[in-house]
Amino acid sequence: MSALIIDGKVVSMRIREEVAEQVTARKTAGKSIPGLATVLVGDDPASHTYVNSKHRACEAAGIQSFGFTLPADTPQKKLEGLIRELNQDERVHGILMQSPLPEGLDEQQALSVLSIEKDVDGFHPVNIGRLAQKGPEPLFVSCTPAGIMVLLNETLPSLAGKQAVVLGRSNIVGMPVALLLVRANATVTICHSRTRDLPAIARQADILVAAIGQAEIVRGDWIKPGATVIDVGINHVDDSSRKKGYRLVGDVAFEEACHVAGAITPVPGGVGPMTIAMLLRNTLKAAEMSTK
Repeated sequence: MSALIIDGKVVSMRIREEVAEQVTARKTAGKSIPGLATVLVGDDPASHTYVNSKHRACEAAGIQSFGFTLPADTPQKKLEGLIRELNQDERVHGILMQSPLPEGLDEQQALSVLSIEKDVDGFHPVNIGRLAQKGPEPLFVSCTPAGIMVLLNETLPSLAGKQAVVLGRSNIVGMPVALLLVRANATVTICHSRTRDLPAIARQADILVAAIGQAEIVRGDWIKPGATVIDVGINHVDDSSRKKGYRLVGDVAFEEACHVAGAITPVPGGVGPMTIAMLLRNTLKAAEMSTK
């Protein structure tokens, strides 16, 4: 068997183009330009890279972006004060607080201050709470899990009744995507560091989502023949043949998995591109929810 490669770059580009078209239509109609504010605390290089890529994506889509960078020793009160100011800024429809925050700052407390109508990253306690309940819909779903669901829905005719196994229970990916799969009427098992016989449980999955953060931990013999595999991991592996001295791999041993899975996301080029695409879509949605 040779697995179908789920190309996140193609899907994400289509979404970004759709967002750009809708932003242009808003401008033509005299409506406000969607605006995204990013809040970055500290000098973590990876965080700066992520934030810069989000600003470039906003520019390409015609979305205004506003960057706010605070020193690592910023007091909690000052961080929350900035968020409250952005809540009131009519130019800003979405607010993204880049994680992780430096030690000493309470991320959950800061998120609780953020307006739920501007929580385009989907991490406000109310949005997470609504995701976990039957009935109420979250205003926004966190971007990586939302992107995963887009890829699954484009790959499979239905998720209802599927056996889904999620490897990892983080607040950023594992738990939200598990809740989204439940909402899609899949039967979901969440695995973690205390799970016994992880390979045996993984082999039961029609849909396997790997979000552990360990390079190529999921081997080919962990995968049920024909399963759809979503690899969320991004891991650096030393490789002297590469210019940078390393290569990127996922949590799944890709070459092995391709001979067993029915469909699989590559790393890079699978889930990764979807995250920013969904952020742009959420920012547009926030603008459409506003009164202007």
